Amino acid sequence: MEDVVQECYCRLAQLSDVSHITLPRAYLFTMARNLAEQQRKRARVVRIETMTGAAGMELESDPLSPDRFAGARQELGRVQAALATLPERARQIFMMRKVEGRSQKEIAQMLGVSEAVVENEASRSLRAVLRLLTEAEAEPDLKTGGVSHARSR
Repeated sequence: MEDVVQECYCRLAQLSDVSHITLPRAYLFTMARNLAEQQRKRARVVRIETMTGAAGMELESDPLSPDRFAGARQELGRVQAALATLPERARQIFMMRKVEGRSQKEIAQMLGVSEAVVENEASRSLRAVLRLLTEAEAEPDLKTGGVSHARSR
């Protein structure tokens, strides 16, 4: 259930404009119901893949190359820089929720705040971090004067 709630937060955070949402509560519950249904359908699908032959060997022979290691380190730096922009309490709540996997109720009790505060700080922080990471992906292209995307999706 927490996965559905978190996915709802992520999708809401990615909306550039929410003025089209006339009934926020109904919108949120419809989104949650649809996401829960998708999860249920995915859980029923059984993938039949054997790990023999080339596919199995490919996974075993795919060590962490220096390029992958450097890319991962760079991505971690971007995330840390984005987190550093958050206020202390927001960063603390974000880390407890996203990294440590603590529940909103548990965080609220630990920090002596309401669950609503935890929920609001977590969602605001997630939006801010996503926005910073997304903006950082678009870098100016000095040759053309335009924008090039650092990564493709």
